[in-house]
Amino acid sequence: MSIELLAFCAFLPILVALILMAGLRWSSMRAMPLAWLTAVVLGLTVWDLTGMRIAALTLQGVITAAGVLIIVFGALLIYYTLTYSGAMETIQAGMTKISPDRRIQAVVIGFIEGAAGFGTPAALAAPLLLGLGFPPMCAAIICLCYNSVPVTFGAVGTPVLQGFASACDIGLQALGVTDSAVFYKLIGEYSTLMHTPMLFILPVFMLGFMTRLYGRNKSWSEGFAIWKYCLMASVVFGIPYYIMAWVVGPELPSLVGGIIGLAALIKLTQMGVCVPKDVREGKHWDFDPIDKWDSTWIGAIKPTGKVDYKEHMSQTMAWMPYILCGLLLVITRVPAFHLKPIITDPIFNIGASNILGEQGVNSYIAILNLPGTIPFILVSLVTIFMHGMLRNDEIGSNKVRMAWGTALNKMVAPTVSLLAAVALVSIFRGSGVSEATNGISMPMALATFLSDLAGGAWPMLASYVGGLGAFITGSNTVSDMMFANFQWDMATQLSYNLDQHFIILAAQAAGGAMGNMICVHNIVAACAVTGLIGREGDILRKTFWPFMLYGLCVGIVAIILM
Repeated sequence: MSIELLAFCAFLPILVALILMAGLRWSSMRAMPLAWLTAVVLGLTVWDLTGMRIAALTLQGVITAAGVLIIVFGALLIYYTLTYSGAMETIQAGMTKISPDRRIQAVVIGFIEGAAGFGTPAALAAPLLLGLGFPPMCAAIICLCYNSVPVTFGAVGTPVLQGFASACDIGLQALGVTDSAVFYKLIGEYSTLMHTPMLFILPVFMLGFMTRLYGRNKSWSEGFAIWKYCLMASVVFGIPYYIMAWVVGPELPSLVGGIIGLAALIKLTQMGVCVPKDVREGKHWDFDPIDKWDSTWIGAIKPTGKVDYKEHMSQTMAWMPYILCGLLLVITRVPAFHLKPIITDPIFNIGASNILGEQGVNSYIAILNLPGTIPFILVSLVTIFMHGMLRNDEIGSNKVRMAWGTALNKMVAPTVSLLAAVALVSIFRGSGVSEATNGISMPMALATFLSDLAGGAWPMLASYVGGLGAFITGSNTVSDMMFANFQWDMATQLSYNLDQHFIILAAQAAGGAMGNMICVHNIVAACAVTGLIGREGDILRKTFWPFMLYGLCVGIVAIILM
């Protein structure tokens, strides 16, 4: 079978999901099982996989999805724990003191994306915006799109360190060195350059996007009006981001950039630096009253319309769970603290090897290494005592039971979607074992067809392959795993020099990051915490355009660097 026909067949499950979710506005709960079924049929027929292998790959996806669900549950749990402890209202009160202007609040909350990492920023930041009075649909879209620049270095550099591990040996050989840190650092350095245009463009663009779609005047200019403030925010995040990437390596740019940037931005905002004059004079931009919102902006979680927030504790105590999350991420993931070998010890893994007897079909959950367990669930448990949730007070009683009960309740809808989506990914990745297709897997068929079509224009398009990988798999890391060798080989086929090879790898890394805007995993997670399950297609249609703009900017940088 020709590569063109294989690519078309490989695209069919994605096309099914796109048509049902973006076209017919089906929920991911209905659409993703049908997309999975399409992949099953293609695997059995075109790729000539056995029924046993399809079943094994599906089980592999179920185990992997369980890990994702634990992360989503952990993010929900910490949010509802803070809600019922009174900390969330305290944070909301503090945020309105920084500035009641919704545009400024959106930028400030965006920095939590960089500090959080680990693929769950939208699940943490979107509820904060929701609690401040943002329409749920707006909160989800803003957080999904802001979850892009930091992603390449999220999870303490995992997308680079693990994602490109398969290409490391050939890269070191080409470099003539033996230290793998050199290989990864080069990718990280070039990746920062790929992200640079959107580091400055995205905050301004998304605020214009917000005021155009959700503002009372439907005006782009109201969002663009605080462009100086957005540029300042980008600078205070970007300086530590670049320093960490170019001096230290890929482990800490997003985490350190997010933490330092957030602290600096809050202080500068309070000082009025780059805050527009009309905002300083009390003319704050806001949404219409809730009763005037379009019904499509709201889901299962109904906004309260509350604007006067009470501080139930100090701001430090309210933010402490998030601070603990950041600290725990650093000390358990950075090798220098010597805790990483403990939490990644196979003794704590749950899963199976050679599932149903299928060689190489393995799936394990490193239960302690999941951010859902450490830090989210762990910090939620600590917060019970730290915030005195066991005693009755003005907030009420049974606060712990309500927090856990609400979080578990919110898990029902996304579970089906994620199980089907990740099972689909497993079939995609595990399809390259058949002689019928000469060992070409579904994603490789797609990528090969695209590369053949693009030819010399590949630097302009390489990031979209990374984005496609993230869309399919829901992970920048897995996208890099899938396409790292392909991108290296593509650069070799096009006779690029060594530096140009690393430019293409960096475009892949940036593409996998921007793909987080449109990937089903993240959209479902954001919908789960904003009460928008069933509205994934609406969100996908809106995040698609920032995704395309991002890829265009990455492509231009790649062309310039070539």
